[in-house]
This record gives sequence, structure tokens and C-alpha cells, in this order.
Amino acid sequence: MDRMDMQRAHVAGPDLATVAKLLADGTRAGFCLALLDGRAWTATELARHAGVAPSTATEHLHALVRGNLLAEERQGRHRYVRLAGPHVAELVESLAAMAPERSPTPRSLSAAGRRQALAHARTCYDHLAGTVGVAITDAMIERRLLDLEHGLGLTSAGATWLEDLGITVPTGTRRPSVRSCLDWTERRPHLAGAVGAALCSHAFDTGWITPVGSRRAVAVTPLGRQEFRRHLGLSELLLSRK
Repeated sequence: MDRMDMQRAHVAGPDLATVAKLLADGTRAGFCLALLDGRAWTATELARHAGVAPSTATEHLHALVRGNLLAEERQGRHRYVRLAGPHVAELVESLAAMAPERSPTPRSLSAAGRRQALAHARTCYDHLAGTVGVAITDAMIERRLLDLEHGLGLTSAGATWLEDLGITVPTGTRRPSVRSCLDWTERRPHLAGAVGAALCSHAFDTGWITPVGSRRAVAVTPLGRQEFRRHLGLSELLLSRK
């Protein structure tokens, strides 16, 4: 291989550096972390969240949209942005799990409480994460509802279990049925993909979990503690946030 061929081989393939550059900026990374709640935000809301000028937020959001990390939605005169899909959410969550902790120690009981709530149970885009999300995944593996033989996958027993619970998993989409998503607080995998999203949606619809405040944190309700214990053997202590 001559030098020219070697240069072509070196530059061929996905331009990973471009994606890395987008997330290398603290403000843009902060926007993506905020958008893990699965909602659509305005530029003004994100600017206020990050503590930057609206014009600065808009500039960063344009870059993230061009880079296909965010998608733009318009309703009348209002412009919203959201993560471009669950694949972006899983990327951001996995990178967050690898990142060093740089947040200062919370200076108030309310700030400490919010961090504890997020660590205990939260949504990661459209599936469950945190201590509870990881525990659900572990219990499903232990009960052979999921297996790890060829990467995380749904077993026939798992499909029957979902059907018995009345959980319908959408088919005919490009989204994987099951994905493993590295949890940024537990540093272990939780269940993502279409199955993870369907299970999370079912937990909300049946009142097993309920939102805490306006962020991603959720709480397991008394009914949820009963049902998670009955269906997956999860303990009351684990499901109850201290």
C-alpha cells in the first residue's frame, strides 16, 4: 500500500471526531444531559438551565441539530428541540457513566435530595434508569426473562411475561427490541430499547411510578412496590428511596 492509499484508508469511515467535538463543549453537553428527560425544550429554557445568553444557546443548538444529535420541532412561532432519538439518549447516558464526577457537593438539603432522587430512579429518555432501573434489569436476567448469551436479549419466557402484564412492544420499527444502556450513576447496564420503553410506559400508565418534580426523577408508588415485588421479587427496601 503506497502513501496515498494509506492516507485514504486512514480517513475512510465514520467521522467520530465530529461527534466528539460537539459533546466536548460543556454547554452543549449540558443541553444533551437535560434533554434526557425525553421532553422538548425551547432555546430559552435551555439557556436558563445552562446559565448562558439566549443567543449563545441558539448557536449551540444549531450545531447540535446540524450534527444530528438534536431534532427541531416547530409549533406556530415556537421552536423546540429534543434528542434526535433513543440512540442519542443511550450514547449520552453511556458517556456520562464514563465521565469523571465534576459536580460540587450540594450545598443544600434540597439539592442533595434531588441528586439522591435521580440516582435512585429516573427516566433515561423513555426507559427506566438509576438504582431501580438496574435492579429491574438484574431481576429480569435472574428470572431468565432476559439473557446475555449474544448480548442482552429477550427470551421467549420474557415475551410471555410482557404479554401477561399486558405490555405491547411495538414492532416493524428500526429500533432494537432490547438494548443495554450503561447507567451513569450505577455504572452498570439498565434495560433500554423498545422493551425498556414499553415497560417504562406501562409503569407510568398503571401508576407503578410517578414523576418527582419537573425533572427526570421518579418515585415508585406503594402499588408499584407491590407489583415489582410480585412480578420481579424486588425488595421493599430497594424500591423505597431513603
